[in-house]
Amino acid sequence: MVKKIIRIMTGNDACSEAAIVAGCRFFAGYPITPASEIAEVCSQLLPKVGGKFIQMEDEIASIGAIVGASLAGVKSMTATSGPGFSLMQENLGVAAMCEIPCVVVDVMRVGPSSGIATTPSQGDFMQSRWGTHGDHPIIVLVPSTVREVYDLTVRAFNLAEKYRTPVILLSDAMIGHMSEKIEIPDKSEIEIVNRKKPTVPIKEYLPYSTDESKVPPMASFGDGYIWYTSSIIHNETGFPATAEPKIATELLDRLHEKIEDNLDDIIQVEEYFTDDADIVLIACGSVARSARSAVDKARKEGIKVGLLRPLTLWPFPEGEIKKMKKNKKLFIVCEMNRRQIYHKVKEAVEGSLPVKYINQYNGKLIKPLEMLTKIKEEI
Repeated sequence: MVKKIIRIMTGNDACSEAAIVAGCRFFAGYPITPASEIAEVCSQLLPKVGGKFIQMEDEIASIGAIVGASLAGVKSMTATSGPGFSLMQENLGVAAMCEIPCVVVDVMRVGPSSGIATTPSQGDFMQSRWGTHGDHPIIVLVPSTVREVYDLTVRAFNLAEKYRTPVILLSDAMIGHMSEKIEIPDKSEIEIVNRKKPTVPIKEYLPYSTDESKVPPMASFGDGYIWYTSSIIHNETGFPATAEPKIATELLDRLHEKIEDNLDDIIQVEEYFTDDADIVLIACGSVARSARSAVDKARKEGIKVGLLRPLTLWPFPEGEIKKMKKNKKLFIVCEMNRRQIYHKVKEAVEGSLPVKYINQYNGKLIKPLEMLTKIKEEI
């Protein structure tokens, strides 16, 4: 019989504990509000399971360390907030190009620059997608509850390992610091995914040769396989092939297609009272908590409102929005920034129905009554 484990936890605590359950055995990071507790808990728990924790000199070194640890075969994670996330972007691009699985947690706070260190924001939505230069694939998950921080942290590791890619978990200061009573699933109920290993003899191994999955098997440094990894455009051997445009095109297409071909597996959304809704709120993260309450209040007043909540922000759930737009009258995008996702929703609906917004970026959460007021203004 599976025993239920009930705990009161903060989002940051849940992230640390879930990472270890997912198999994380290396954490490198640098203290920054409001993410520091993730490092603190990892420093206490990792040694107990044979893992390693190291405080680095800065965020650039932190992500470099987890990339190196992953190459050595260890599931690895770092955690930061907006200013530190900015510093990580170049090595995030290295991880994407070299197909190195790792997890980066960004507990968002108000920006730009130092902003307001202790208050929530959703200003890193676009940075999480386009922070590093060039065309690159990325997977970004956004929890709305402490339990979802736990579940999506495990999922982040699973997706990173399955698709050999960095995965970003976008929390925020409210979710990271709030405490909720959650039921922790028994370890026997949690799916754990590990990276695909090569099955060919050592001398036949090509580190970037792949099959129809478009995800190459990954040997660990130290396994006996000799392979070269380069962040430059490379061929199947890993060695640079910058003078060959055909190889560059094929490589970049494959990096994107291994994600784009699996949208059904990667993208998660939650629908709440959307079947008969005339108006649909679109919100994720901590803002979705207010949006759900606003839907309940509107329904009590006889207003047909629903909520579409992306748990996967990138790849963007464009298909889900396009399906939903067919019988709706209005979308209202709710976010704690200056309309970063609003423009993506407008693009998805292609002018077929109005898209409005309610946003706030001063460190204060958008209240349900503010959303309800906006709904009433539009009907």
